[in-house]
This record gives sequence, structure tokens and C-alpha cells, in this order.
Amino acid sequence: MRKKSGYPAIEDHGVIGNMHTAALVALDGTIDFMCFPKFDSPTIFGALLDKDKGGYFSITPEMKDVNVKQIYIPGTAVLITRFFSEDGIAEITDYMPVVEDSCFTFNAIVRKVKAIRGNITFKMQCKPRFGYAKVKHTAERKDDGIHFSTKNNGQSTVRLSSTCDIMLRENDAYSSFTLQEGHKNIFVLEAAKDGDQTNFKSLEGYGIENYFATIKYWRDWLKQSNYQGRWQEIIHRSAITLKLMTSMQYGSTVAAITFGLPEEIGGDRNWDYRFTWIRDAAFSMYAFLKLGFKDEAKAFLDWIITQDKDRDLHLLYRVDGASEMEEQELTHLEGYKQSKPVRIGNEANNQLQLDIYGELLDTIYIYNKMYKPITFELWEIIVKEIAQVEKRWKEPDHGIWEIRNEKHEFLHSRLMCWVAIDRAIKIGQDRSFPYDAERWHQLRNDIYTDIYKNFWNDDIKAWIQYKDGKKTSDRMDASVLLMPLVHFITADEPRWKETMKQLDEKLRIDVLVYRYLNDDGIDGLEGEEGTFTMCSFWYIECLAKMGRVDEAVENFEKMLSYGNHLGLFAEQISKKGEHLGNFPQAFTHLGLISAALELNKQINRQTESLKKPS
Repeated sequence: MRKKSGYPAIEDHGVIGNMHTAALVALDGTIDFMCFPKFDSPTIFGALLDKDKGGYFSITPEMKDVNVKQIYIPGTAVLITRFFSEDGIAEITDYMPVVEDSCFTFNAIVRKVKAIRGNITFKMQCKPRFGYAKVKHTAERKDDGIHFSTKNNGQSTVRLSSTCDIMLRENDAYSSFTLQEGHKNIFVLEAAKDGDQTNFKSLEGYGIENYFATIKYWRDWLKQSNYQGRWQEIIHRSAITLKLMTSMQYGSTVAAITFGLPEEIGGDRNWDYRFTWIRDAAFSMYAFLKLGFKDEAKAFLDWIITQDKDRDLHLLYRVDGASEMEEQELTHLEGYKQSKPVRIGNEANNQLQLDIYGELLDTIYIYNKMYKPITFELWEIIVKEIAQVEKRWKEPDHGIWEIRNEKHEFLHSRLMCWVAIDRAIKIGQDRSFPYDAERWHQLRNDIYTDIYKNFWNDDIKAWIQYKDGKKTSDRMDASVLLMPLVHFITADEPRWKETMKQLDEKLRIDVLVYRYLNDDGIDGLEGEEGTFTMCSFWYIECLAKMGRVDEAVENFEKMLSYGNHLGLFAEQISKKGEHLGNFPQAFTHLGLISAALELNKQINRQTESLKKPS
């Protein structure tokens, strides 16, 4: 609910979407964040980043002493918010229609409002603020509803229609209505380019036909899942969340739905994650493949071929494949709980991050192994990327955490260079593709030896975050947890056990894990951040691989308790247990899925071993 600050907690939201864009719906029934009509479009509602200027779409029952519950219809992205009081029960159902054979012809939010018990009065306010609340708009009443239009030519028109009367005041829409018990109203917000409003649909179609078609779409999609473990509900919720962040039109996946949500309340660690990072997207496709969702992986690889065929691989892209995204500060917005600046675009686009080759090739390797053989066209792209690895693997870079200070030779980047060449060799051998076997094998050996020997700090008995030439640092980094997960070493390796001890001591608080400590300002930014939730799931996966299964299960179930009421996670967790950073975060949900899969594998092995005669 709204706090005294005027801002709900980040975790007090559900998310709805249609694989073109997505919206956050707060527990009080307010849509306070949405980019429209695409993931990386400017916001139309941004009250989560400025309660006064950002814009919102609220529907509020006039009830006293209200208790609120928010749920998803099981197996779908259809969200229900219920308000309970002595006077009655009110219900808002929010969804974005998804009908596969017409997914490119409309883009809409449907809000169904119903009085479940009692006669209930509601107030609706729709206050769009276009272009990150910088672009003025007009509002005009027409026969089919209220049309909001920006004053710049070529911008989108947004139509609000309803089964009840809507008033206009200062270019915003309002309505006050009373529903008799069992009755309902429908509000539909749709987008279309100027001159193309013929794509708008009827209210009746949204109210019944598209509602059940959308439920059917999600449940049919979920039937592909091969997950049979004990955490099916939370795994499927994470899979649906990743799907909501995947473009149906292009096949690309955004790292998060939001931008500007802080990693420290009042701090300046506020980034824009509405883009396709090769790393995040590759990890997401790995999760999809492991769960049996093959079409998403194929669409992503087709997108990669399109982007990478005639140009070098970029670190991140816009959803449609463009690579221009200048970082800017929206100085007119106060930021979530006064956390400034609010940034759009991302300067990391200009960084060198050598790990992306490994994450991409690991996903291609899994695709080739678990789904179907890759094409020679894709193999030629792999060969091109391995040439880059061969050329640059020794270079310092900015690393997985996008350090904005000086470059270093980061362990994780070097590790992923090894993964890239290792997976390329295995794909080449499996498919009998042409490659220089002697040179590639030597490259793999050289990178392995460099990591194993030169990133080990014998004084602290651990593999460390980075080295500079022959000088090793004494800093721990949670990305070291990927060493056994990518099969660089086994979890029984003596050096690995020593490294886990150091990570326990320096980066872990119970089940929560910091990605690194910024006590000497290594990342070039002031302030602190929360624990990094994906690293907690990596840690759990490592425990499982080390045979500490009971401990891993306990930690996993503790981590699930940090999710919100719907099983959604942001990027980080604060010292007070609050969500920090952009929400929901793909990294976190794919880490959760990967940890659960490993736990199930280890539990099944234990079960099978008990069945064997002694």
C-alpha cells in the first residue's frame, strides 16, 4: 500500500504483460509503472519514480479498514487484487491480452472491476504522463472513449474506454461509480499509432473473449514445462516472469521491466535495465531450455544471428536490436523515495565485458545438445566470436558487475573465455564442423592454466576477484561461485572448498550473499548496496553440488521467503529485508530456476542410492 512517503514498497507489486511491454500493479490497485507501447519505450505511467509528476492509473474502492490480497490466477499472468472490509469485497482483475494469432494487432491493458459482496463505490483516475513525464498531451472525448495524444507528430495515441461514464479534467480522466453486488465495469487502455486506430477492439471482446483466450494462452504455454520437482509453483511463476520479459516480436529478453529503482534508498545506484544484455538473455535461454521451453531459445538464437552476422557482438542491445542507448539523467524526476538521479539508457554499452562470449556459447551448446543441431550459419558466427576470445582474453575489462572504475583482469571474465572455447570445441566435435583443433585446444589449455594458477591467492586460500598482471588482489567476488557450475572444477576440488570458506566469511550473511564488498570504492560509486539475490541462488547450487543437500534445501526455502507475496524478486535485498533495484529481475528468477533444478537432481540421486541394495 502507499507509504507516508507516497511510495509503495518495491515488492508490493504484481506484474502483468503481453511480451511487448509490461506494467506494475501495486497492492492498492494503482498501475504506477509502465513503458508503452514497448519495453524500452518512454513511460506513460511513472509514479513509482515521481509520485507527483510520473503519472498513474488508479482504481480505488471507497472502503474503510481494508485488507488487501493479490494473487495470480494459477498458471497465468492474470492478476487479481481483492479488497476486504466489513462493508464488502471488491475485486480488480488486471491483464494484458495475449492471443497468439493476433499478437501484433493490439496492445492493451484490461482492468475488470467487480463488487463481490455489497454495493461498492469506486474512484478511477487515469493520468498518463508521456515521454518520461516530459511530453505534454491532449485528451479528447470521442464516441469510443477518451483519446490521449501527445503534441509531437508521429507519437502514439492511447485510448481509454469503459462500460461506465468517464469525465475529463485538465487532460486527465476520472470516474466515480457504484457497483451493485455481483456487477462489474471494464476499463481498457490501448495504444495505436496515429491514423491506425482501427486496431482498437470492442469492450465486449476484451471483457470475455480475450480474457479466457489469455488464460488459455498461458496455461497452454506452461504445459511445455518438464519440471516435476517439489517447487513447481514457484518455478512456474519464475518461468512466466521470464516469459513476460521476452519480446514476442523479436525474441530478445530484457534484463528487467523497470529503470531507476535504487540499489540503495536515497543513493545514486539507479540504472536502466530495459535492454537485452547478451549475458542476461543467454542465462534466461539456458533456464528456458532446461525447463523444456524450446521456442524461446530458438527465437533468441535467430535474433542473435540477425544481430551478429554482419557486425561485432555487442554487450547489450535495444529490444529491436539497435545498439544506441546514450545514458541520460531525468533531472525533473525526484526518483523513488528521492533516490536520484533517475537514469535512462546505459553507459555500460561502451564497456568491454569479455564474459559475454562464454555465456552465449554455453547456451548455444545446451541448445545443440538438448534441442536440435545448430546451423552452419550459426557455427560461422561462433568461429568469429572465438577469434575475438583468442585475440582479447588476456585484456583487462569492466567485468560482469560493470565496474565504472578502472579495468582489471577479472576472474569471471577469464572463466567465461574458457567456457567459450570449451563449448565451441564440444559443439565442433559433436557436429564435425571445421575448426583449427590444435590451436583451439591449446587456447583452452592456456586459459585454464592461467585461471587455476594465477587467480589463486595462497595467502587467503581462495580464488580472488581479479589480478593485474602478476599481482593478485585479496578481494572476494561471488561470481567465483560459477566455477563449479560451469564445470571448470568439481565441487570436491580442495581449492574450491577453501574458496567457499572464504566466501562464507567475507560475503555471506546466513542465506544472503553480497556480490562483492565496496569498502575501497572498487566500483567507482559512492554508498552501499544490498545483497545480490542471484548470488544467493548460485551459493545454494554450489552447496548442492558439494553434497550438502540438506543445507542447500534449507537455504533455498529460506530464500523463497524473501520473495514477495506473488513469488517475485527484485535484484537485491536490503538489510531490512526489503527489495532493492529493478523489479522483477531476470537474473534473480533464472538463478532460482537453476538452483531448483540442481537441487532436484541431487535429491533424486540420493533417493536412487537409497533404493539400491546394500
